[in-house]
Amino acid sequence: MMNEKVHELLNQQINKEFYSAYLYLQFSNYFKAKSLDGFANWYMIQAQEERDHALLFYQYLQNNNMPVTLGAIEEPIQEFESNMAVLEAGLNHEIYVTSLINDIYAAAYEVKDFRTMQFLDWFVKEQGEEETNANDLISKMELFGSDPKSLYMLNQELGTRVYTAPSLVL
Repeated sequence: MMNEKVHELLNQQINKEFYSAYLYLQFSNYFKAKSLDGFANWYMIQAQEERDHALLFYQYLQNNNMPVTLGAIEEPIQEFESNMAVLEAGLNHEIYVTSLINDIYAAAYEVKDFRTMQFLDWFVKEQGEEETNANDLISKMELFGSDPKSLYMLNQELGTRVYTAPSLVL
């Protein structure tokens, strides 16, 4: 039987991951309105990843015969001061999600829930990649964002990203 606190945190994470998807959809919407289709594509794929992360938590709970309670998803940030502000909000959000994953891991560790810890190992690695990607986007924007031709090239680069579903075995 899964520990009550671990179960609650895993269930809450479903909502947090769906919020992440909403947030990244809003980022995509922001960039689409600015005619930066590559940036919009990059964040649309981020939204797809976050949705799939939510479903992985959902499936994990179901596979462990634990009830899932779906709650309301908070409305994402609507207004941004600049392109850079969006990227910085993305990095800050990924740092926040990393803290959530770490909290679940710590709760599982405390009660020796090794199955959940093993499940979370993939997310720990994924969050490292997510933070690196967010940092890289900020670095590239700092280098190229003020030059229209360079911003165009960066936008083109981001437009080539394609979605790859996670291959996590539950």
